[in-house]
Amino acid sequence: MILDRINQPNDIKNIPEEQLPELADEIRSFLIEKISRSGGHLASNLGAVELTMALHLAFTLPQDRLIWDVGHQSYTHKILTGRKEGFDTLRRYGGLSGFPKRSESDCDVFDTGHSSTSISAGLGMARARDLTGGTWSVVSIIGDGSFTGGMVYEALNNAFGMKTNFIIVLNDNGMSISENVGGFASYLSSLRTSEAYTGLKKAAEDTLRQLPGGGENMISRIRGVKQNLKAMLIPGAFFEQLGITYFGPVDGSNISRMVTVFRNAKKVRGPVVVHVITHKGKGYVPAERLPARFHGTGPFDIETGLASVKKEKADWSDIFSTVMCKEGKKVDNLIAVTAAMPDGTGLRRFRSMYPDRFFDVGIAEEHAVTFCAGLAAGGMIPVFAVYSSFLQRGFDQIVHDVCLQNLHVVFAIDRAGLVGADGETHQGIFDLSYLSLIPNMTILAPKNKWELADMLRWAIHTWEGPAAIRYPRGTAYDGLKEFRAPVEYGRWEILYDESDICLLAAGSMVQTGYEVREMLKKNGANCTLINCRFVKPLDEEVLAAAAREHLLLVTLEENVISGGFGQSVVSYLKQTGCDVEVELIALEDEYIEEGCVSELKEETGIGEESIFRRIQTRMIGLIL
Repeated sequence: MILDRINQPNDIKNIPEEQLPELADEIRSFLIEKISRSGGHLASNLGAVELTMALHLAFTLPQDRLIWDVGHQSYTHKILTGRKEGFDTLRRYGGLSGFPKRSESDCDVFDTGHSSTSISAGLGMARARDLTGGTWSVVSIIGDGSFTGGMVYEALNNAFGMKTNFIIVLNDNGMSISENVGGFASYLSSLRTSEAYTGLKKAAEDTLRQLPGGGENMISRIRGVKQNLKAMLIPGAFFEQLGITYFGPVDGSNISRMVTVFRNAKKVRGPVVVHVITHKGKGYVPAERLPARFHGTGPFDIETGLASVKKEKADWSDIFSTVMCKEGKKVDNLIAVTAAMPDGTGLRRFRSMYPDRFFDVGIAEEHAVTFCAGLAAGGMIPVFAVYSSFLQRGFDQIVHDVCLQNLHVVFAIDRAGLVGADGETHQGIFDLSYLSLIPNMTILAPKNKWELADMLRWAIHTWEGPAAIRYPRGTAYDGLKEFRAPVEYGRWEILYDESDICLLAAGSMVQTGYEVREMLKKNGANCTLINCRFVKPLDEEVLAAAAREHLLLVTLEENVISGGFGQSVVSYLKQTGCDVEVELIALEDEYIEEGCVSELKEETGIGEESIFRRIQTRMIGLIL
């Protein structure tokens, strides 16, 4: 196999040009085989194989710097830089990351995972290069979906007037995760057919040259008004007006053509955009037909494309979806908002049922939050469905545009807590901390699927201010169904009332708390379990009583310890003079790498066995 000859950076330069198409086929087969076992981002990587090969042929790594926006499409880059053997551990604990990672290779120059950042980072690297007298190339590879994010335009504006080389490769496949939306998507669509303009220009000049006498003179005069026509007709006029040279569109399957364009782009003294047209899922029919389904996939059968493990129970996003659709029928002013994640957040059905009340704003979480604030100020009830990790991007807007005005916006925070294989950039472990410090914000966390439904209805119908409901990834917990107290503002739910030890569990950790309680009971301990369904505000009455009646309070949360639920409990107890021992079970203040969730919980000390041992040790210390 040709792929066997790729073992370190720049080995691709030794592959004869006529063998490059075969190498591309081998890379695709390799990716399909490996990802069918491990899961991962398939469609985006299949679409960028030739593009990545061309980049590695045109540039020299690690001297030249390639910055991958988001990094979903960096698998071929990892293969070409000598990491193909690591794909058996892709997205596993201690294994190969699914995203670029500086600690993994010198050829990964910037850690990514969220979109729309690569141009800003690349511009900074290019400026640093110039200040230190460097001569290497800096290349930011960014998808058209990321162009819906506002940081892109801030960076492009800042690149204006730059006199040294900086290359932006626009990987245009017409999609982010789902189909792209908005004005820039429409603009790129028009550029993809820009050959019509090029052909018209050449035909017109050829015709004029055939005229006797004044043909060349007429061509010269026409060129005099070219700049006025340019903004209306020429491909890339948007970039040209910002002082950025535009090359393209270029066929993303034509390696030699891309290499030529990239080498020409290196000669430009200033910022340059190379617009490359790729096809998401290329080379694997199921991924070509269903690119959104194969954007981030679990293990699957290669022949059929069907998931290897069929979903037997509803996941948390399904529960959210069902309630939203039912409430949409009852509440005429209920609005659903997503930031390019209609499928992942469960809003596809709502979009089909109520298209006029569904808004996909693209990868623009900051805008989404303020857009919801405007909707609420206009009398609507917006529900913004968003992954915890991505909501971080809208923090300022939550503070100033929603909570300052105490507007009725509901944040449905999916993928809260540990999410597993996507690693550091996607773990939703900060939301309790950053939301808890904001005045007027109410934070809820359901223990099971029924409570999620009840909380969402309460937030829509009863509450009139900002509310955040955070729930995890994966199968929705259906245990403890015998406990279904009505949702009342700031009130916790006492599930088991005993003595000695009191477990104060928030959200997903109620299930863990139940299992820990069972383990403690088998060892003869008395244990109370309280569902702390409101993380903010605390149920001060129940908390004070628990402090009086128990030897040890144990807080359980799937969030970092700093600023989290446990620290809120400790702060209240200190303020009120309650003298009781408290054990905080939370994640340490560190980033958590990829791995399956159950494994990560034990490794980070919030798994059942780990908690049980900590409580046993603490109780022995108290008794002695």
